[in-house]
Amino acid sequence: MSLISVKDMTVSRGGMPVLEGLNFAVSPGEILVLRGPNGAGKTTLLRTLARLQPPYAGTVEAAPDAVAYAAHADGLKATLTVSENLAFWAGVYGGQDIAPALRDFNLETLRDRPAGNLSAGQKRRLGLARLMVTGRPVWVLDEPTVSLDVASVELFAKAVKGHVDGGGAAVIATHIHLGFEETVFDVTPYKARHDVIRNDFDESFL
Repeated sequence: MSLISVKDMTVSRGGMPVLEGLNFAVSPGEILVLRGPNGAGKTTLLRTLARLQPPYAGTVEAAPDAVAYAAHADGLKATLTVSENLAFWAGVYGGQDIAPALRDFNLETLRDRPAGNLSAGQKRRLGLARLMVTGRPVWVLDEPTVSLDVASVELFAKAVKGHVDGGGAAVIATHIHLGFEETVFDVTPYKARHDVIRNDFDESFL
């Protein structure tokens, strides 16, 4: 049984098809890594999986509230502390314990520091730690290791492995090898073959 599946899907940017003929499924315990050159449509695909925009054609099938999405913005409130930020998101998603997220992303010594006073790498770790308090089974991640040093990349990879070992799944767009068993999905062969703009297509945030 898959946690998220895509059937005959086309995704678009600005009403113009970018990738078409997409078919894949991600099961519990699986990590799907998206590959392809910059501008190929990986971010557009991830946004569609996260239901931030509808497919141009075809379907995404997943349980309601199954997906937790992390992109380039860390989603932090600068005036709140590290622990307050995590507690806020835990409350939004149903009250998950923040202690494992603080521990696994090496944020325990920073728990009382305002997020606005963190370095870029620390903010990134905190932004990714949010995933652990969502309780959602599918992590959809767009270049999650940006701003992370080698040690922090290892923390992130360990968190992802723990998530999938616990029955979750992940779909990740990344250019680096994170050291775990993965299925690679190259989007390059799925580049749309036509540039037909559909005037009735609405890509506004849902």
